Amino acid sequence: MNGDPTKKVRPRDDFLGDAPDARAKRVRVVAKLLDNAITIPGTGWKIGLDPIVGLIPGIGDLITAVMSGYIILEASRANVSPLTLARMVVNVGVDTLVGAIPALGDVFDAAWKSNTKNVALLERHLASTAGSKTERSRGSIGATVLILVVLAVILGAGLALGIYVARLLWGLGTR
Repeated sequence: MNGDPTKKVRPRDDFLGDAPDARAKRVRVVAKLLDNAITIPGTGWKIGLDPIVGLIPGIGDLITAVMSGYIILEASRANVSPLTLARMVVNVGVDTLVGAIPALGDVFDAAWKSNTKNVALLERHLASTAGSKTERSRGSIGATVLILVVLAVILGAGLALGIYVARLLWGLGTR
């Protein structure tokens, strides 16, 4: 056995830490997975898991909205301004609500790429605050709680809209 057995193994700071670079890497991975993981053969167009998982009736868009919420949570932990957090929630909200519409929503999910937009907003914040030490204020904690509540409302509205549209389509198809 090589090395000192008393030496503790620490996680790699370049991906798991709270450093801005580590945070940016993590959210880029999530955004790529959701928005650009798969290249459509013969085209330059890329899609991710968002439109694919969105095909699951009723809960697909909710699953991807929760995954998108991780990017917003990381942005909140990075002390992004409440206005930028609100823009990020609007991006996910539009993606979730329009994505809940059968067929049309899945095409929209492939084109909208809300996670890529949110990563760009986070990276812009990280670049503008590089080198400065910011403290977490009570206002940003309150904004985080408010953002999480709004995200939960969006998830509920997306579920309700998906159920409504599915029932409407089912009623039209069974006449």
